[in-house]
Amino acid sequence: MANSITAVPVGDLTADDAARELAELAQTLAQANLAYHRDDAPAIDDAAYDALKRRNAEIEAVFPDLKRADSPSEAVGATVADGFGKVTHAVRMMSLGNAFATEDVTDFDAGIRRYLNLSVDAALRYTAEPKIDGLSLSVRYEDGHLVQAATRGDGAVGENVTENARTISSIPHRLTGAPAVIEVRGEVYMTHADFAALNDRQTAAGAKPFANPRNAAAGSLRQLDPDITRSRPLHFFAYAWGEVSAPLAQTQSGAIARLAELGFATNPLTLTCENPDELVAHYDRIAADRAALGYDIDGVVYKVDDLDYQRRLGFRSTTPRWAIAHKFPAELAWTQVESIDIQVGRTGALSPVARLTPVTVGGVVVSNATLHNEDYIAGRSADGSEIRGGTDIRVGDWVEVYRAGDVIPKVSSVDLSRRPDNATRYVFPTRCPECGSDAVRDDGDAVRRCTGGLICPAQAIEKMRHFVSRSAFDIEGLGAKQVEYFFADETLPVHEPADIFTLRARNAANLAKLENREGFGKTSANNLFDAIDAKRAIPMNRLIFALGIRHVGEVAAADLARHFVTWDALMQAVDQAGPAAQAHLAADAAEQAERQAAAAENRRARVKPVRDAVWTDVDTQARSAWDDLVGIDGIGASVAVSLVTTFQQEKERASIVRLVAQLTDIVPVAAPVTTGSPVAGKTVVFTGTLEKMTRAEAKARAEALGAKVAGSVSAKTDILIAGPGAGSKADKAAKLGVETIDEDAWLALIGDA
Repeated sequence: MANSITAVPVGDLTADDAARELAELAQTLAQANLAYHRDDAPAIDDAAYDALKRRNAEIEAVFPDLKRADSPSEAVGATVADGFGKVTHAVRMMSLGNAFATEDVTDFDAGIRRYLNLSVDAALRYTAEPKIDGLSLSVRYEDGHLVQAATRGDGAVGENVTENARTISSIPHRLTGAPAVIEVRGEVYMTHADFAALNDRQTAAGAKPFANPRNAAAGSLRQLDPDITRSRPLHFFAYAWGEVSAPLAQTQSGAIARLAELGFATNPLTLTCENPDELVAHYDRIAADRAALGYDIDGVVYKVDDLDYQRRLGFRSTTPRWAIAHKFPAELAWTQVESIDIQVGRTGALSPVARLTPVTVGGVVVSNATLHNEDYIAGRSADGSEIRGGTDIRVGDWVEVYRAGDVIPKVSSVDLSRRPDNATRYVFPTRCPECGSDAVRDDGDAVRRCTGGLICPAQAIEKMRHFVSRSAFDIEGLGAKQVEYFFADETLPVHEPADIFTLRARNAANLAKLENREGFGKTSANNLFDAIDAKRAIPMNRLIFALGIRHVGEVAAADLARHFVTWDALMQAVDQAGPAAQAHLAADAAEQAERQAAAAENRRARVKPVRDAVWTDVDTQARSAWDDLVGIDGIGASVAVSLVTTFQQEKERASIVRLVAQLTDIVPVAAPVTTGSPVAGKTVVFTGTLEKMTRAEAKARAEALGAKVAGSVSAKTDILIAGPGAGSKADKAAKLGVETIDEDAWLALIGDA
């Protein structure tokens, strides 16, 4: 899962990347919910969990259509475990939204005022109370008698722990003067002193000690034998209610006071506040006294005090609008960087990780920290601005690490006074440590990526899954599971696409026949071999897409296939454009360096001369091939660089050559019937505003008539169709002597007037 939370901004994710990450987040968070709420054995800490949920919410905000049915944003808690009866809560037990900074608290207040149409000066009181790190519990009373106790579960259905709850001294068995029906909600917890004593007893008895008070409290409450629960020192703070037959009060603070009058323990640090400044001040006081409280808390909860306002504000799907949890920052610790390693993700991303001298942070031993990318190591952000005051990170440095906001910890600062004299700047690799292929960084991308693709071990299985996907080779009987099977197999391995097409011959020469293995028979094996042979003739667009080249999706693959028609023509263009692609990357790097230097010198960046200087030595043929490639409508510089660099990698190129050698025919994309077409074979460009058809319709109509549609004007352009608002493309066409017509003339030319 560590690779799922990437350094790539959400806005830079492709739809495929976003869908894949949402799937992994859903699985990881579901497992974390089960581990925390049901099994009392958290798999990740609270900060990591919060970070995963924030990442999920950010992706869903940018890609709303990809929101899953099992989205973590719609989940509360976890399903109940076997062994306990189920209780359906009369009023759903919700979770809380989170705040992590003072600005979040201010935004919380401003959002409530907007919702309630209250002015900035209108009175709006809140309560603030410590957020206990324990297990949520709802206890139900009817006619003053305790009749039921239930854990939160998934918010709708919890576990019946009534008999266990009766053993907790701070939960009254009878109430006097209470409403006829009342569900009191709060948190079961264990004090630090009781936790230490319990672990001493565990150790003395040869049993495994508990990891922390929260686990101990949750595990104790959820014992099938109430006598075990009785032997454990549990406590209960009441802070809310569910179903009630009569109102407790008109305010949150009044209701909490009423619960105290009924005999419940309520937190003495609960305070009413008049504004966000008072909330944050109380938060700071509680944070300062946190270590002396004697029990674990992980933040402060703010609630609108007026219960009528609470009713008006209501709920989102899983959280109330009128409450928020202001979480504490993660704990910090100092340790030393022993090495910096590079991990290669399945998309080829090179992710640096600091290997640390092990240190305990927040009760967990930490030995690794993410370093995000090469800019982060160098002490700058992607836009060139400084982070950590511009201090870089080196092997041997003493660094402060924290555990907020990621699956593995992060580095917050470097102690330069302890930097070893022999510590040198870290040089980020430009070749993949897994396969040796070039590792390139696209313009605007914070991450450097391996271009090895299919021959890179770190990417191979994922690339092979893509190769056999429905929109690629789509070989019947050879799906993702079969690819994994053959990839791991020692006698009939499939490590690259060409291996698929040699399976029949290798099986015939192999003593351990496929038909004799579990899951296969003679018929199924032969059917698989026949299905593979059936795909030796493949449409060119499917072949291009199947290679899994970054940025080259189905549409781009089809655009390339239509433009170049034959595989040999595509290869020739890619090879010729190679020097220009390298110049483009070098120009991007030079521009970035110039912008950083200009910012440091407080002057205007001289971008054009810097870029032009890089292109000086690029020959005319390379420039022409590059212009043709990036000029294809739908194919920009990012796609072109990715395409060219992939084919320039010696090992990757050899893998593709081996694949093509196994194919009998690379079928051109079906050419349109262009008999009598006045634009067949011509290259056209549309610019400006089209008034009688959309740009997509215009492109489709031109291609149907056999024209090539380019995105930019070059010497190869035959016709420019210029609508209102045409700018630089029209100027360039005039300089090159390209025929320029308006939309009406275009429609008349193609017979659509």
